[in-house]
Amino acid sequence: VQLVESGGGLVQAGGSLRLSCTASGFIFDEYTIGWFRQAPGKEREGVSCINSIDDKTYYADSVKGRFTISSDNSKQTVYLQMNNLKPEDTAVYYCGAEYIIRTRTVGCYDMNFWGKGPPVTVSS
Repeated sequence: VQLVESGGGLVQAGGSLRLSCTASGFIFDEYTIGWFRQAPGKEREGVSCINSIDDKTYYADSVKGRFTISSDNSKQTVYLQMNNLKPEDTAVYYCGAEYIIRTRTVGCYDMNFWGKGPPVTVSS
């Protein structure tokens, strides 16, 4: 099982970045794929997650209206488009995957697999 992320980097406040997470080694449609982040001295938090089978999405309140998650099932890749970035968005962003529990509302819960996490730095 692999989750390979790309797209992190340094950007000025108000700028944009797009993160990508490409999955392999498991059945993509059976998993919720999403992004968590961890800033220095803080706990890891769920940012946005998507069920690739039905495109249902979850966003943390702090990113609603600025971030957009999407899934390309043919490429087994999930994207996180981040617009209007703020310094408080600075963190290491981890891609994660969790087996879908169909009776539960889509969200960023406890992931079964993790990527290594590209850093995102937003300067003021």
